[in-house]
Amino acid sequence: MNRKISTVLAILIAGGSLLMVNCQGDGSKAKKNDDFAIPDSIFKDKPLMISKEAMNDIIDNISSPVEMAALIKSTGVPFNQKFLAPTNKVDNLDTDFKQALNLGIYGCDLGYLNMYEKTGSIISSMQAIKKLADQLRIGHFFDFNTIKRLATNNENIDSLMYISVSSFNNMDEYLRENNRSNISSLLVTGMWVEGMYLACQVVKESPHDQLVERIGDSKIVLSDLLLILKNYKSNSSFANLVKEIEKIKKEYENVSIQVIPGEPEMVEVDGMLMFKSNEQQIIDISDETLAKIIAAIENARTMIINL
Repeated sequence: MNRKISTVLAILIAGGSLLMVNCQGDGSKAKKNDDFAIPDSIFKDKPLMISKEAMNDIIDNISSPVEMAALIKSTGVPFNQKFLAPTNKVDNLDTDFKQALNLGIYGCDLGYLNMYEKTGSIISSMQAIKKLADQLRIGHFFDFNTIKRLATNNENIDSLMYISVSSFNNMDEYLRENNRSNISSLLVTGMWVEGMYLACQVVKESPHDQLVERIGDSKIVLSDLLLILKNYKSNSSFANLVKEIEKIKKEYENVSIQVIPGEPEMVEVDGMLMFKSNEQQIIDISDETLAKIIAAIENARTMIINL
């Protein structure tokens, strides 16, 4: 039986400006013998498949470590610790490629922990994140001491989430501005895979139309994500990752998305007038297709956390 789901496209879950954390230098040392060193300058004589501007737009539309967690919580589904990626293997991640992908995984998990106010479990996650960020030479954007202090006080949960999200936004922006979009693309890929994994695990245990819709709607995002990753296929690790993500895309072939136009309207958000889209979309995804998508996402996530 097919699920036909209709909803307003624009869902405002979280917002806020970027918080600039002190970035005078992280003091971390560059790693030696790294098997992943492809700066954006490699494309000096070989143009990107898509423009840098288009790449930035795609990343901006994907990289929210708390959006999926907010949607999951809004359904009333309780927190489940077993959904989170293990952090005890972080020392085995010995290349930029492995570290960036898993930093995205842990970043998404941190959003999930923050959303459910699980401050007791946040410290372990933050320690793994800080270690990976330092090794990637972007740890100076992660204010570990402040986040650790806020994590011990539930009254500051909003500040904790704000700083956590801002830290990742600033790391991502820094990477792209300093010709390290390859690392940024991996960070975003890890976040996307983990966000989808969390949604899929919830749907397996307790199906919710909103989550099924979000899974189906990711067909468009997935195509954009592959456009970015394919820019770096000359690296064997990237090539293998692309193959894994393409397996997910293949399972999306039978997902149908129909957009119904609607008149936009002006709404007030935090004292500012903004346009709200009233377009609707109908996502048609069968139970069989959903099961195949879930399996493909689980396989990709398993591959990443076992690198």
